[in-house]
Amino acid sequence: MAEARSFSDQLRSSAVVIVEHGKVVAEWGDTTKPMELASIRKSLLSALIGIAVSDHRVKLDSTLGELGIDDHPPGLSEIEKGATVRELLEARSGVYHAALYETPDMAKMRPPRGSHPPGTFWYYNNWDFNALGTIYEHATGTGIFEALDQKLAKPIGMQDYRPRDGSYISGEASIHPAYAIRMSARDLARFALLYLHKGDWAGRQIVPQEWVEESTRSYSTATFGFGYGYLWWIGFMGGAMAPTVTLPEGSFLAQGAGGQFALVVPALDLIVVHRVDRDTPYTEPSMRSMGRLFWLILKAGGYDPGPDASLRAATGERPAGETLAATFKGMTISFGAKLRNGPFTMRFEPDGRMTYPHWDASLGPEAGTWTVANDKLCLLVSDARRRCYFPVLNGDRIELFDQLGVMQIAGVALPQ
Repeated sequence: MAEARSFSDQLRSSAVVIVEHGKVVAEWGDTTKPMELASIRKSLLSALIGIAVSDHRVKLDSTLGELGIDDHPPGLSEIEKGATVRELLEARSGVYHAALYETPDMAKMRPPRGSHPPGTFWYYNNWDFNALGTIYEHATGTGIFEALDQKLAKPIGMQDYRPRDGSYISGEASIHPAYAIRMSARDLARFALLYLHKGDWAGRQIVPQEWVEESTRSYSTATFGFGYGYLWWIGFMGGAMAPTVTLPEGSFLAQGAGGQFALVVPALDLIVVHRVDRDTPYTEPSMRSMGRLFWLILKAGGYDPGPDASLRAATGERPAGETLAATFKGMTISFGAKLRNGPFTMRFEPDGRMTYPHWDASLGPEAGTWTVANDKLCLLVSDARRRCYFPVLNGDRIELFDQLGVMQIAGVALPQ
């Protein structure tokens, strides 16, 4: 656990809370400060919608047309208005109208309007999530932040959340505002514990058990090997982003940009909450770095999460200098077989360029450059981010480790 905390410090984590068998077994950082949840807000809304469904205020098969949901011109087509509340929860609405609170990358990846009928295609869509907020408020007559306080925070004893910790984000892109929420690590741990206990809190059913089970079941194969339920992510461990970390079936998590995680592991009676305070200068930890932190925590708890995939435990050749440059010159690596639309290839051209022969330009860089600095392979991609890795070679297998010793790329060298 000391190693996990040390690694967390290297990630510049703001707060970590670990709860096993209903008790806090470790915590560090500022666990009481309400910090921006980013997309974890969506999992909270999922819980509120589940309660509203149980109260017969929301029907999952209601269509947008029936509910009177539209947006700025060009408004929704008749086909788009046929999307149901259930399909919005699954991020399968087929509505690709501009949305608020989405990153430039999300906007870039948004499919063209009308390209997929409702229910046929998964896309992580802020329009769906924001429209669900509108639907909830219209159906219940209660604002999201007040409902969160009355329906969840107070019943499970959250200590720091107040309705003022929520704020609406409006703009010209859409009539449906985003609902940003701030919450402390210890309050988020209570919410995760509520879901670990299938919606039961000290003998009182806060969220219907059937809803917890239904919403944390995967309905889609999403990006990076995740599954996706009703605003919850399924199957983080063992997927493409943390291929060396294994967890029992049934694990799920809420996550948000910047390093916000609430991991729920029912088979181990365990939750892990990780927070990064985006009010301060921060660096977002990679998914694989988070996988490494979870691996250390699981190992500390006596569970076998799989082999140690750190640089410290790596075996193989570690070329440096001119030998490293000669090794990679003209090499093509295949990687990301489990990624959506994978595998991809990365080619180290002899002239110092780095190309991606089979990369979808809408998903990432088209080209870059590569150089060698002592024992590190440094990549500069088209968006001007320079990243250096320690390469380890085992025959045709290539592993690239970052400065923290976390394996970030694992691939196979293709015949030249």
